[in-house]
Amino acid sequence: MTVRYPRPLRPGDRIGVTSPSSGVSKELGKRLDAAIRHVEARGYEVVVGACMDGTGHVSASAAARAAELTEMLTDPGIRAVVPPWGGETAIDLLPLLDWGRLRDAEPTWLVGYSDMSTLMTPLTLLTGVATLHGNNLMDTPYRAPEGLLTWLDIAAAPQGRPFTQVPPGRHRSSGWDDWELRPDISEFSLDTPGTWTRLDGDGDVDVEGRLIGGCIETVCNAAGTPYLDVPAFAREHAPEGLIVYVESCGDGALSICRYLHGMRLAGFFERANAVLVGRTSAPDAASLTQHEAVMDALGSLNVPIIADVECGHVPPYLPLVNGARGRVVHTGTRSEIIQTLD
Repeated sequence: MTVRYPRPLRPGDRIGVTSPSSGVSKELGKRLDAAIRHVEARGYEVVVGACMDGTGHVSASAAARAAELTEMLTDPGIRAVVPPWGGETAIDLLPLLDWGRLRDAEPTWLVGYSDMSTLMTPLTLLTGVATLHGNNLMDTPYRAPEGLLTWLDIAAAPQGRPFTQVPPGRHRSSGWDDWELRPDISEFSLDTPGTWTRLDGDGDVDVEGRLIGGCIETVCNAAGTPYLDVPAFAREHAPEGLIVYVESCGDGALSICRYLHGMRLAGFFERANAVLVGRTSAPDAASLTQHEAVMDALGSLNVPIIADVECGHVPPYLPLVNGARGRVVHTGTRSEIIQTLD
């Protein structure tokens, strides 16, 4: 079977906003409004759901969040669903989502990263529908630096036409913008040079496979369950193999090492032709760096492992489509990822 892609966004399409994990506090309401205006300026209608409360760590009960997400993803009038951001416990939705309805519905873009990986990666694995790991809504007003695309660019891209992204060579070293003070900010502060790093050895890399992955700290908790059966997805949709990407939000190197070992034992990397690792600002341990943690857990795969890719929590953001056909090139003079929605 082939991966199914939502049709490209067109002006006038409706985009749903809901918080399957954490909602938005009143203090950041102006940033939410600015992000919605940005999407509307691109020609789309924005529909905001009821599950948006930011007073606690989740926006509503698990049942309410699951119902609203299912309704938006199966509403033929909504062409994309994007959360304000991630959170902590989206995993409580997994047994409550109506997977049959989601599988039978016309594909709709589900967008996000961080805790949204807990839902997007299973959605692709269980239904064969592509999902878009990239920016969340609150990040959407930022202009992408040269070489990168935004989720809105990719969701509107024609199917079957390859698109290429290259590292811009700079990233943000630490900290976050104060959205309460500057709700309309749209320029990244990229203050540190840096590019991709091959961890497993030297030599050029040119590898292809279907893309799948997500945030280590969140998806590791579903590894080994029916919701995260990567080998089954590869057998059905990717006989050519996978390009698996992972990224660390903020946990220390020792924890990341344990999580990755567990994910490997559960088969998450079983059909990987290469592994991409997002750049992280998470702390090293005294005896183990974040890079060493990756190699400790995944070095035995004997595939190219490329770190410091812009697919994580460190701005800027390089969106990746779960299920897309990908090609990764990394040499001494060239680094790029080409994705094709076919």
